[in-house]
Amino acid sequence: MYFYRVENDLAVSALPDLPFETAEPGTPALFLTEREGGPAVFRATRSHHLTDPADVRWLTDGPALDRPLTAVNLRHPRWQDALAFTAPKPGKKRVHLLAVGDVGGTLLTALKLLGGDCISAIGIRDLNENTVARWVTEMGQVAWPWDYGALPEVEAIPENQLFDCDVFIFAATKAIPAVGSIVQDVRMAQFAANRPLAEHFAKQAREARFGGLFVVLSDPVDPLCKAAWLASNAAPDGTLDHRGLLPEQVQGFGLGVMNARAAYFAKQNPRFASFLTEGRAFGPHGQGLVIANSIEHYDDALSRELTEKVETANLRIRDLGFKPYVAPAVSSGAMQLLLTLRGDWHCSSVPLGDVWFGVKNRFTPQGLEVETLPLPDALFARLLETETLLKAII
Repeated sequence: MYFYRVENDLAVSALPDLPFETAEPGTPALFLTEREGGPAVFRATRSHHLTDPADVRWLTDGPALDRPLTAVNLRHPRWQDALAFTAPKPGKKRVHLLAVGDVGGTLLTALKLLGGDCISAIGIRDLNENTVARWVTEMGQVAWPWDYGALPEVEAIPENQLFDCDVFIFAATKAIPAVGSIVQDVRMAQFAANRPLAEHFAKQAREARFGGLFVVLSDPVDPLCKAAWLASNAAPDGTLDHRGLLPEQVQGFGLGVMNARAAYFAKQNPRFASFLTEGRAFGPHGQGLVIANSIEHYDDALSRELTEKVETANLRIRDLGFKPYVAPAVSSGAMQLLLTLRGDWHCSSVPLGDVWFGVKNRFTPQGLEVETLPLPDALFARLLETETLLKAII
């Protein structure tokens, strides 16, 4: 890779250990900056990505750069490591899954069936050894006839090998409100219980110097992402030293099912049909979700109505007497992970400023890229409200 300096007020003085040269046409270019929060390395496509803080303003459209740049935050102590954490490298990846309960088991099944092109093996770990043995045996007996190596193998792994992988999926949960309970926001009811679990394994990732993707699938996805990142980057004295997981190493997989639920309602009701071709989903897997019926023809009242339907869709399943885990495990978990590994656009929560915020994004050779759109003022105001809400949680 060649490096050259972009001359402007954010560029810093040359570093003696970097081989700055004039880039050949088509090779990546580095933009060096110093900022608080956000990814350590990201793909800048708009001019305001180089000047505005790394928050929801990055989602707005603006003047395009002459060429996309790899923006490097020199304030992050591990920015050099972050340069290597960009697009998925060639070859199949090893995925490790922590906990194979309702969500984990459904996710595992979907990854086994759909991930043969990009997953080499899936390691599973659970407190219940019989549960692990059951899933290893069951998944071992799932195969296409006469093509027995087409699907990834499923293996049991010990705790000391949890982070010997390319992707770690945190699907553990300590408490899920019972069906029929009066809890309205089930996801936030789980935060106090699940936060210590996420923090525990994030600290293990730090100790293991984990270099892969740390995926949070347990609820509430977005606050748990931040909690895991903070725990991973805490020094022994509790201070933040940024020596753990990179911000972009942590992604929350919760928005995918909200996007899919919006499409479900749009297919049922022609009033919402514009979502199928013009709509977007933003924000968390729960309170603060923003569904836009359309970007070009945004209708605030209609969008809020659709948002309410999506946000409470899980309660309708609970009203039927079931826990709503199948669609989240597949639409948020399996589908978004496979898109990620293939380097495609996907729905997930990524670090924007002080929060993890659900957006359409992808990993590229130039770093993490978020989709930019010409957001109407009313829609952007909703995104700012959600950002404020998420900041208040943790």
